[in-house]
Amino acid sequence: MATLYVENVPDELYDALRSQAKENRRSIAAEVLSLLEDNVPTKGELKSRKEFLNYVKRIQSRKPSRRSFPSTEEMLREDRAR
Repeated sequence: MATLYVENVPDELYDALRSQAKENRRSIAAEVLSLLEDNVPTKGELKSRKEFLNYVKRIQSRKPSRRSFPSTEEMLREDRAR
C-alpha cells in the first residue's frame, strides 16, 4: 500500500478536517482516506459508470411505443363507472 504525504495544508482546511475526523470518531489519516475513497473514482468505478451510461443511452435511443394512452378524463370516467 502506498503512503501519501501532504505538505502546506492551509490551517483553516486542516482545522475543518480535524473537526470532521473528530465527529466521525476517526484519526485524521483515516478521515482523509475515507474522503479519497468517496471522491476519487478507481478504474473499476469508472468502468462501472461507463457501462451504466451506455445502458442508459441504449434505453434512451429506443423508439417510443406507438400505443396510445387514455387521457386523464377517460381514466377518471372509467374509474367512476366501476
